[in-house]
Amino acid sequence: MDSLTVISTETSSQDSAAKTSLKHQDPLKSYRESSRHDLQDRIVKAKEQLGESLLILGHHYQQDEVFQFADLTGDSFKLSRMAAENTNCRWIVFCGVHFMAETADILANSPHQLSSRDGRRVEVILPDLAAGCSMADMADLEQVEDCWDELETVMDTSDVTPVTYINSAASLKSFCGKHGGIVCTSSNAQAVLKWAFERRKRVLFFPDQHLGRNTARRMGIGLSEMVLWDPALPQGGNSEAALANARVLLWKGHCSVHQVFRKEHVSQLRKEYPEIRVLVHPECMQEVVDMADDVGSTEHIIQQVHKAPDGTRWAIGTELHLVNRLKENYQGQEVHFLSPMVCMCATMYRIDLAHLCWSLECLVSGKAENVIQVPEAVAEGSRKSLERMLQVK
Repeated sequence: MDSLTVISTETSSQDSAAKTSLKHQDPLKSYRESSRHDLQDRIVKAKEQLGESLLILGHHYQQDEVFQFADLTGDSFKLSRMAAENTNCRWIVFCGVHFMAETADILANSPHQLSSRDGRRVEVILPDLAAGCSMADMADLEQVEDCWDELETVMDTSDVTPVTYINSAASLKSFCGKHGGIVCTSSNAQAVLKWAFERRKRVLFFPDQHLGRNTARRMGIGLSEMVLWDPALPQGGNSEAALANARVLLWKGHCSVHQVFRKEHVSQLRKEYPEIRVLVHPECMQEVVDMADDVGSTEHIIQQVHKAPDGTRWAIGTELHLVNRLKENYQGQEVHFLSPMVCMCATMYRIDLAHLCWSLECLVSGKAENVIQVPEAVAEGSRKSLERMLQVK
């Protein structure tokens, strides 16, 4: 979280001795000891008190007990964009992970948005600062800058477009913005790569190797024209000849959730249910994607199930909470989790009723805790790469 600035503001007055004492206390202790029913009632009450000043965002991978309180739901970028369009809220409580909160802050507090609100910032709050993303953590700014410097010794980097998946720190979005690069989502990755190749010969894609590889292959780019860049190795573990031949340089990163799915899981379910349709996220490994009937983003997966007739049988390869929610919402269809092992986004799971209730009651009492604010120098570069993405059709 190298670009993440965390601000914990307190608008009520306290003397320094009291502050020192509070630093050694667990502010969530009483919340963790409260019953689920009590926390739910208090969240409802806090939402009523805060009214239109509050906007709660819930990512699709969030657990149901928290997801039910979201005012807007969706994938990470959809949520941030909708939040930026909201003109009434004063606080955004993001039930997701840190890079999502960063993106919401960048978009909700752009110069245009600040001007429309007479300079007033919308404070973006992450209920638990430990809610990170293991994939995003697999590439940091120093590593990417080192990679860029190494590439400059073997090729003309003016021919390379850096592309970062939205599941990345704001510092990496800013790096792309400053180097003529762009952000992509799982739903528009192909359009973004097309945009990149119309301008330059090569792409450096980070942090998820699988999304980059699967997307490039759909565009007709062969594996012989791709290399995997391991930041722990000189030249990413590649020869100069391999780098010179590469059109796509893939960062050695992955999603721990989607990495769980295996081709054996697909084979077993097809054997058990010959007519089953396999629907997976493009963050899955190539061998799983190759065996699937359909591949797409979180929103695509939801829409495919929504459109399907009753009686359709699915094996879905994405986060467990979303799959279980689809199973509950579309009981006329038969929905299976692709893996026999339980696999959920553990960092997303850190946002629970206790953290949500604490965050909201802090706001009610006049405090804003765990405010995420991206430094303007980083936000400016990030907006460039995000705005380029928004212009891609």
